[in-house]
Amino acid sequence: MSEAVQAPASQYDIARIMGALYGDGILGLKGAFSREWAQQLGEDIAVLYEDALKRPGGAVGRGPKRHYVEIHPEDIRGFVELVGHPWVQTVCEAVLGLDYKIVEIGFDVPNPGAQDQPWHRDFPAPEDTIKGRRLNSLAFNVTTVDVEPDMGPFEIAPGTQWDDASQFEHEMFPPKSFYPRYQERAEQKMPKMGDISVRSALTIHRGTANHSNKSRPVLVLGVDAPGANNHERHDLQVTQKFHDALPEQVKQHLLCRIVAELEPISQKHSIEGLMMGEA
Repeated sequence: MSEAVQAPASQYDIARIMGALYGDGILGLKGAFSREWAQQLGEDIAVLYEDALKRPGGAVGRGPKRHYVEIHPEDIRGFVELVGHPWVQTVCEAVLGLDYKIVEIGFDVPNPGAQDQPWHRDFPAPEDTIKGRRLNSLAFNVTTVDVEPDMGPFEIAPGTQWDDASQFEHEMFPPKSFYPRYQERAEQKMPKMGDISVRSALTIHRGTANHSNKSRPVLVLGVDAPGANNHERHDLQVTQKFHDALPEQVKQHLLCRIVAELEPISQKHSIEGLMMGEA
């Protein structure tokens, strides 16, 4: 069972990182950021979510009362602190290699009334994983609230990133006959403000029902190894001014378009099997 770990900022255990992501498929770091930083992130997401709901195609349904919104790096004040965090950089280098690329940033919002999602992967397993037994992408998650059991916690079935998907619908959605295995393994995650986690998006997971009167926003950062091509599902953009001000260490890992003016994002990563009912 992979628990969130606390490690000194200057040194992280590479073997433990590799073992967790190739084993359970998920790893966390408690207190990576201050609660104030997480609160600021939550404020930015609240504004962006309200705007996205007003814009046609701005928010994509991921199930009843549940949305995903892809955003621009400069839409949040803490982007550089996030991608420049030494644990984030160490994890990316360890699993994806020195030439890793940031290809996506967005957020999920399970609102009050959100229902259990079907167990799923976020996309079909690539050849690198099926034949090469290698993970070539990672998803980082940062909560903006203290997650409680009634708020629809994220649930994951550790070790299932290696499962054969030949019987899955669209190579992403396992048949219901497989559910008992996932439910037997299932772990619900209860992160607090300031915590961060990283997982393989191939590890079978789901959002659970939100029985509370509060939403549970979570930031998503997608990172690829060379050749993974998940950027084709996304449209990472930055303005020239923002790009020029980025630290070189961050700049070299951004796979993005440099634009004169930010354009509304045309969402390319809708997950058909999660768009059930009214979002």
